[in-house]
Amino acid sequence: MKTFTTISLGCKVNAYEISALSSRLKERGFKEDNNNPDVAIINTCSVTSTADQKSRQHIRKLINNYPNAIVVVMGCYSQGHHKFIFDEIKPNIVVGTNHRSDLVDLILKADKYTYLDLTEDNSRTFEYEELGITNLSENVRSYLKIQDGCDNFCSYCLIPLRRGKARNRNHDLIVKEANYLVNEGYQEIVLTGIHVGGYQKDNPTDSFSNLVNDLLNIKDLYRLRISSIEESEIDDKLIELINTNDKLANHFHIPLQSGSDTVIKRMNRKYNKAQFLNKIKMIKKACPDVALTTDVIVGFPGESEEEFNETYEFIKECGFNMLHVFPFSSREGTAASKMPNQTDPKIKKQRALKLIELSNELWDEYTNEFVNKEVEVLVEQFDPINKVNIGHTSNYLEVKIQDNENKVGKIVKTIYKK
Repeated sequence: MKTFTTISLGCKVNAYEISALSSRLKERGFKEDNNNPDVAIINTCSVTSTADQKSRQHIRKLINNYPNAIVVVMGCYSQGHHKFIFDEIKPNIVVGTNHRSDLVDLILKADKYTYLDLTEDNSRTFEYEELGITNLSENVRSYLKIQDGCDNFCSYCLIPLRRGKARNRNHDLIVKEANYLVNEGYQEIVLTGIHVGGYQKDNPTDSFSNLVNDLLNIKDLYRLRISSIEESEIDDKLIELINTNDKLANHFHIPLQSGSDTVIKRMNRKYNKAQFLNKIKMIKKACPDVALTTDVIVGFPGESEEEFNETYEFIKECGFNMLHVFPFSSREGTAASKMPNQTDPKIKKQRALKLIELSNELWDEYTNEFVNKEVEVLVEQFDPINKVNIGHTSNYLEVKIQDNENKVGKIVKTIYKK
């Protein structure tokens, strides 16, 4: 029996893919071992220059920590930099965002003297690669990948080049895997992908909201959560489901990126402030206690103080409850990297800190609404030392419940305390 270890950097999609690969290895007789593995696999990230740097560091760390292991590199960073990785860092096997389904067979044939780079440069030709999951680590929540790639080409983003064109997983296979996960005891399923709401966007009969509806009809599923979705992809049917189906988590992460129409246009985003605000109001009408979180980029090229203040005020107008704040990271190969008036790093830092402070205030204000009220919690972990069960509500409040008994996987009603 061979052994393996894995590292996943970046997004939930990467975590799903590593889980799928782990499952395939276990099916072929492998066993996880983080101390002295025969195979070490890393799924890399390239969303920012910092992510690139971390990917390089982790690849080198794997090679240094496990000198006798076959080291396998996959993911977005290797898709864009496979020649550098292969020639300079020298792992055994390199693939990008394709050929992941071939890895188990490649690993079984490999030894320490194997050197393969199977990365194809034109990611826009890739088709959806079925990985599937048949075995997951113990938890009550599972990710479920429904699509890959993106066609939006936001001016700051490399993902359409790293992940390739938007491509959809088969509807029936998604529902089949969801049923399998529920039968295995997973209480919550999180839909994930590179551009989740774009699932089958050109096929109204098999739309994202239709898929959500079918998944919500799975009998013993407790909760379905959407990892992230663009405002323009929240249609009337999805809003109806938000209003009528308690299984759908009342927490939506809707990327804003900027609250200034002029910056939004430079970003090549597909909305304006008026459209965005109207959709937010529709969601809040359908579900008044919904938790709304978002992504915001500060210091985009040419972002003036006035444009930043527009964003600051628009966030409050939308009523967001939490922000994920990212200082603009220039990515070579994107339109934004060539734009004039790149923002000074000190200004980016100042603006990021101001929005982080706002986020803390907004989240504190939102959570205060639920203090001393009864909430329903899906318990996800147990701290045996402090005798505390920890879980989340539908609207993603983290709740700690003092209890001597381990209640992981159970649904508990309790009074919310901060």
